[in-house]
Amino acid sequence: MSLAPIRDKRPPTRKARGPDTELMRNVYARWAPVYDLTYRHITAPGRREAVKAASQCGDDILEVGVGTGMALEEYRSGKCVVGTDLSAEMLKRAAGKVRERRMTHVKGLAVMDACRLGFPDARFDAVAAQMVITLVPEPERALDEFARVLKPGGEIVLVNHFGADGGPRASVEEFFAPIVSKVGWSSDFKVKRLDDWARARGGMRVVSVKPMPPVGFFTVVRIEKER
Repeated sequence: MSLAPIRDKRPPTRKARGPDTELMRNVYARWAPVYDLTYRHITAPGRREAVKAASQCGDDILEVGVGTGMALEEYRSGKCVVGTDLSAEMLKRAAGKVRERRMTHVKGLAVMDACRLGFPDARFDAVAAQMVITLVPEPERALDEFARVLKPGGEIVLVNHFGADGGPRASVEEFFAPIVSKVGWSSDFKVKRLDDWARARGGMRVVSVKPMPPVGFFTVVRIEKER
């Protein structure tokens, strides 16, 4: 695969409830120039934990929603990492980083919908998706795709803000919901939804839920595919 952003030319899927794909594409095109400056530090603990978890699964890793490539910087040489994102503008910046910093472990970048991955079954040892699952119109469909391209024994590694089930934090989240929803952070999405998906699908199991600093706002969730 080329490091130049490759567009997914397959016909669009049916419109579904949830974040609008074209709207999010436009939003992140505007965010691309300042994304690193805004999110690099606050997402660093979760990003590094996710890269560590994915790297432990094997060498072939898919980063869905790789954005400007911040996660790519964290992988060690010797890995074979492929990145996808809905935003071509984000991927242009990721490709620039790959070239400038000689990231030989990055084997390809492609513009691609998380719900329609253009890879064969059982292709990757790990699938990482950071700040993605609450953005896609059909989260369970995206998870199905992650599971499809994952090898048996591999893991889906998610980093996201997931809503609290109750208590003071839930009240605070409800207050700020209109603001954080503009960048795709939904407090309506609970970790339990991931567990429900894994149980319903079969062959998948949530093996770790780890809140990350600051104050557990982001959580790293690991979901294993049975051998």
